[in-house]
Amino acid sequence: MSLKEKNVLRTIKEYVFITLGILIYTCGWTIFLTPNNMFGGGVSGISAIIQFATGIKMGYTYFVINALLLLISLFIIGPSFGLKTVYAIILASVCLNVEQSLIPAPVIQDFALSNGKLMCSIIGGSMAGLGIGMSISQGGSSGGTDIIALIITKYRNISPGKVILLIDVFIIASSLLVPSYGADGQPLPFVDKFITAVYGMIVVTVCGNLADIYLAGAKQSVQMFILSHKFEPIADMIGRDFHRGVTVLDGQGWYTKRVTSVLMVLTRKSDVNLLLRSIKRIDPEAFISISSVTGVYGKGFESIKKS
Repeated sequence: MSLKEKNVLRTIKEYVFITLGILIYTCGWTIFLTPNNMFGGGVSGISAIIQFATGIKMGYTYFVINALLLLISLFIIGPSFGLKTVYAIILASVCLNVEQSLIPAPVIQDFALSNGKLMCSIIGGSMAGLGIGMSISQGGSSGGTDIIALIITKYRNISPGKVILLIDVFIIASSLLVPSYGADGQPLPFVDKFITAVYGMIVVTVCGNLADIYLAGAKQSVQMFILSHKFEPIADMIGRDFHRGVTVLDGQGWYTKRVTSVLMVLTRKSDVNLLLRSIKRIDPEAFISISSVTGVYGKGFESIKKS
């Protein structure tokens, strides 16, 4: 397979995961949060507050605010991120509007309303966090505070989930000052707004933590030691097919008293299964040791941000 074909397949995979993440994200809002008059943080939370107060559908507000944030991000994060995020924002804006009409009322009743607000806040927040994590892991974003989080984490060693959480808490607290209306069109009393804000805190806490958990799994790295008399073709294969650096260490087998070469490789956990199969094709007798590492900083992995 040529390098061009690999790049095309990689791009397709990224957009498939971004699409799936956005669909999970918007379904969490449309099925579990919006029908309960609940809101979270970020642009989605602001859009929900505006919808409850004015009747303007979330998708319109979501698109306008994100378009402004996107212009800022293009100058800071770069056009590659911006292109994927334009796609994610348009898709999310359309889904937030269309899903409210497409998803049948019995589905919302059975899955959301009948299970209570606490369960809906947990499930909806989990789906939103999973969707955000999937989108960010592929270099995209569902917009809003995700963009702000990625701008901050570009220069600071802080997780995106924690940045999103701090911003969202501020937005939810400020929602107490905005008038809200129930399904019957009557203004909600302050006590109901306060209770809704508490549920909103649960939503953003679950959302932020699940986004971090997903991103930690997607970026988890492993260290591999490979012992093989065919170490040269294995090293060439790793560099050519996986674009990973290989360090050749001198060693000696104490049992055999033979001098041998040991390959040390650092790679993503998601690449391990494919890499193992590729090694076994070259040398079925290769001895391999794999261990998880807490952090890898350098080219091809994480970068140390300046404080």
